[in-house]
Amino acid sequence: MIRLLLLSFLFTSHTATSIYDFKVPSLDGKTINFADYKGKMIMIVNTASKCGNTPQYAELEKLYRLYKNKLVIVGFPANNFNQQEPGTNSEIQEFCQKNYGVTFPMAEKVSVKGDDIHPLFKFLTDEAAKKGFTDPVKWNFTKFLLDEKGNLVTVIHNKVTPMSPEVIKYLN
Repeated sequence: MIRLLLLSFLFTSHTATSIYDFKVPSLDGKTINFADYKGKMIMIVNTASKCGNTPQYAELEKLYRLYKNKLVIVGFPANNFNQQEPGTNSEIQEFCQKNYGVTFPMAEKVSVKGDDIHPLFKFLTDEAAKKGFTDPVKWNFTKFLLDEKGNLVTVIHNKVTPMSPEVIKYLN
């Protein structure tokens, strides 16, 4: 709780101007520092363990392994849609590893829309709006793809699978 309050304070007292300004707690108790990913593409995905799209974890892991030299994927569990991510952070971590062998970074559970939206998702939705994507996070497994310089390239609909040509075209 103290960590959450501290992060909230940091983000309310400092407005992010880049993805690289963000640091978030991970499911394993470490910190995900987006500045560490400069020079790589970044895919940020809001995830849920009890969603019809949950099998996308397998393709996200495959994509992460195939393109690990040029792409990092960061999952953000969220319970915003029909309570489809009810678990604790440790339960989510266990679920992802046991069922899908997830090795890509996973952040602690956040809110991806609404009054309690996490500052990172506020930043991403604001960037998406500048590119004409209105209300981009409509469901679990929406994917935000950023280029090697941290600029938003596109928002990929939640039904588009990670290994689809619609995604791969940005990586080749």
